[in-house]
Amino acid sequence: MNQNNYIIRLETPADHAEVENLVRESFWNVYRPGCFEHYLLHCLRNDEDFVPELDFVMEKDNRIIGQNIFMYARIKADDGRQIPIMTMGPICIATDLKRKGYGKVLLDYSTEKAKSMGAGALFLEGNIDFYGKSGFVYASEYGIRYHGLPESADASFFLCKELVPGYLDGITGVYAAPSGYSVDEAEAEEFDKKFPYKEKLKLPGQLV
Repeated sequence: MNQNNYIIRLETPADHAEVENLVRESFWNVYRPGCFEHYLLHCLRNDEDFVPELDFVMEKDNRIIGQNIFMYARIKADDGRQIPIMTMGPICIATDLKRKGYGKVLLDYSTEKAKSMGAGALFLEGNIDFYGKSGFVYASEYGIRYHGLPESADASFFLCKELVPGYLDGITGVYAAPSGYSVDEAEAEEFDKKFPYKEKLKLPGQLV
């Protein structure tokens, strides 16, 4: 990958429609028949936990090929404290450019920016095969549990990266995704009607 053939910049309102379509194309039929991620992004931009300073798009040849957003979140520590952290996503790269290194570049750039804004740690739901290359580990290694998940359940999707060394020292507790990540499926379906028709398919490996 040519390191000079892209730029990463903040998203502008003029980008919204193009970015939502990018997200829709990237996530379509991946985790479920169709997808909700484009509607989720549409809603999160107006959420109180949204971090506008970390709302990034990646551009190549005058085309937006990637995006990532961040949200403020908290760990409810077992000792009663509320530990401020951040979470991120949806993050995506255009379907025709996946597995070419752009995703890692965008991830590493944006996590560094989150660190510069004072984020001590990042927690998210994702695939360790991708995020592990950028220093993420299973959140269980830090003694942080996922809200509502039984201790015996598989939590390999729940990942963490400490941005400030030692930030999570002496902390155990529970993480719950910000409420903005809860999607009304009926509203998401209605929102999707604004986009060109795409066939929903039930495919192997989907979560739903």
